[in-house]
Amino acid sequence: MMKTENLQLVSEWDKTFPKSEKVDHKKVTFANRFGITLAADMYIPKNMSGKLPAIAVCGPFGAVKEQCSGLYAQNLAERGFLTMAFDPSFTGESGGNVRFMASPDINTEDFQAAVDFLSVCEDVDADKIGILGICGWGGLALNVAALDTRIKATVCSTMYNMSRVNHNGYFDKTTEDELYAMKESLNKQRIEDYKNGNYKLGGGVVDPLPDDAPFFVKDYYDYYKTKRGYHNRSLNSNGGWNVIGCMSFVNTMQHSFSNEIRNAVLIIHGEKAHSCYFSKDAYNDMIKDSKYKDNKELMIIPNAVHTDLYDGGNGNYIPFDKIEEFYKKYL
Repeated sequence: MMKTENLQLVSEWDKTFPKSEKVDHKKVTFANRFGITLAADMYIPKNMSGKLPAIAVCGPFGAVKEQCSGLYAQNLAERGFLTMAFDPSFTGESGGNVRFMASPDINTEDFQAAVDFLSVCEDVDADKIGILGICGWGGLALNVAALDTRIKATVCSTMYNMSRVNHNGYFDKTTEDELYAMKESLNKQRIEDYKNGNYKLGGGVVDPLPDDAPFFVKDYYDYYKTKRGYHNRSLNSNGGWNVIGCMSFVNTMQHSFSNEIRNAVLIIHGEKAHSCYFSKDAYNDMIKDSKYKDNKELMIIPNAVHTDLYDGGNGNYIPFDKIEEFYKKYL
């Protein structure tokens, strides 16, 4: 077993959703190949017998396992899967310094390390492991699916391609000059951070909410800044990433090899989500010139916006029955 550091983990239930009486819950830790120890919540169906199919869950980007990923994990555990929602490197209860950094390489590895851990769990069937990513971690999950042949089924929910949005801006509207100016600003900030001996935070979801805020900003506020989804360890609910925290996504394109994915993939997105174009384009890129189209699916949820797939919104928009059916078919 890879050596892990001793993390300080909260023992009481501090999730944004109620605890289920149908599953057992425990905290676990595991290390990735960069030597960073990750913290996770494991959900195990009660009265289980034999080795179970397992699912590693993460996201959204800037959230913690006590928010959406834990909700997904607990619900799927109620349906017979052993699940694990984890905090990425540098965030939440997981290790890694400096805090509040992101990396397409390290974060892809975080998912693979979760698969490592599940593969040797005595209660897990190592031939039946899937992953589920939400928002930015939906995009990363697709990245992992193209690399990790141990994964048999992948679900991407309300996906963001963090490379694309960091490079191109929202709705691909960033001009060449605007992109260059952003790079200049980020590199200037690096010098300031170096001189100051610390990293400046970029700020989480805007608060107070301006009256003229675009709808997607209001959508995020409604989740991260209200009792619906606020958590004191969540970056999005509080100080956000470091200003330069996501810098490496600017010139590291995800999904370059997605049409090589042989394992099953289900991409889910809300019809009215500002981010829906990420999933539509990712699906089309994945099946283009692919020999393995038959186990790929794009599911658009009528009337749902981006955060409706975080917690169901006001219409139970998360298609858990479909997700269960998908995993049971391919795991």
